[in-house]
Amino acid sequence: MKGGQRMSNLKVLLNGIIKENPTFVLLLGMCPTLGTTSSAINGMSMGLATTFVLICSNTVISCLKSIVPDKVRIPSFIVVIASFVTLLQMVMQAYTPALYTTLGLFIPLIVVNCIVLGRAEAFASKNGPVASFFDGLGIGIGFTLALTLLGAMRELLGTGKVFGLGLIPEDYGMLLFVLAPGAFIALGYLIAIFNKVKGSKA
Repeated sequence: MKGGQRMSNLKVLLNGIIKENPTFVLLLGMCPTLGTTSSAINGMSMGLATTFVLICSNTVISCLKSIVPDKVRIPSFIVVIASFVTLLQMVMQAYTPALYTTLGLFIPLIVVNCIVLGRAEAFASKNGPVASFFDGLGIGIGFTLALTLLGAMRELLGTGKVFGLGLIPEDYGMLLFVLAPGAFIALGYLIAIFNKVKGSKA
């Protein structure tokens, strides 16, 4: 039984990373995806922040699902999500003020991120706390990997650096990829590559 449970949790975890990747497959959360990925560190930080909220809110909502009346289900979910986002904001302001300033409005906007609310409604409200934890972790890892990869690609093509490390001469950088249009172009290519690789393995 325990072995089957572990396999089930592993399947839930991998589902969020590959089969239902929120960025490359479901195309959810496009606002932070395009707005915060001007560099790899920004993309990774936004992904990790969202992962924290996903894991915590999924687990708590799963525990509360049986006592929350159906009529106030969505408002209750939003209150839980907003509580964890507020906690995250306070911690980031205290310990990483520069990063918090860089990400700016996108941190409080996690409250209305369709990925977080969608997983609460579609998964956490129908499954147990352990499975909901792994679902939040899997979706969060998938989202973080996607944002980090997109940020690294834009940073490399735009400035010749990745995580601030120079890989190609800065003179060869293309400003387009640092700007908003470059986000759409880079995301389009990454989605095509991801789905091509995923399709070939299926």
